[in-house]
Amino acid sequence: MSNTPMAASPLTRAVLEIDEYVSGLGWDRPARLFALVDTARLRAQEPSLAAQLGLGDESETVGLTPIEQDEVPSGKPLDEFLATIAWPDAVTGCALTVERLMLPPSAETQVPSDLDEVRLAEWVARHPARQEVRMTVAVLRDGSRESALRLREKDTPTEVLTGPDLVPGLADALAATFAD
Repeated sequence: MSNTPMAASPLTRAVLEIDEYVSGLGWDRPARLFALVDTARLRAQEPSLAAQLGLGDESETVGLTPIEQDEVPSGKPLDEFLATIAWPDAVTGCALTVERLMLPPSAETQVPSDLDEVRLAEWVARHPARQEVRMTVAVLRDGSRESALRLREKDTPTEVLTGPDLVPGLADALAATFAD
């Protein structure tokens, strides 16, 4: 992958790979869910699938391969959908991309206190300082986390912010999909 730093951890590389893939699809897309599997294990246990994914003869032995899952249902709240997921043992981690509107911290004092969830979303959508953001959040079974944030206004690979604690609530919800 051209824009992924090779010195980054396998989880960071997977998050950036997913971010780049979803970026290529454009904006205004539904949420996307990915299973993360150990690349070496995938090559050893599922060589035909690895070949279909273009992983057949790569020399890299450490890494994670994202595998996109079925569509995330649009009519169900994301937290309710995530609560229904259970992963097989072969899945090392998972990742989710979702687009949202966000406001800068300076706008927090302007938020009316009497708004329900729907009216708050409408208020944010009309706010002049709103930003559209795509979040890619990944977690591993061992508790590792990584996120990538891309603003629509600065939609270039060099403007992607990464870090483990950028979207803690979503990371917690994804981690819960691995709870017994």
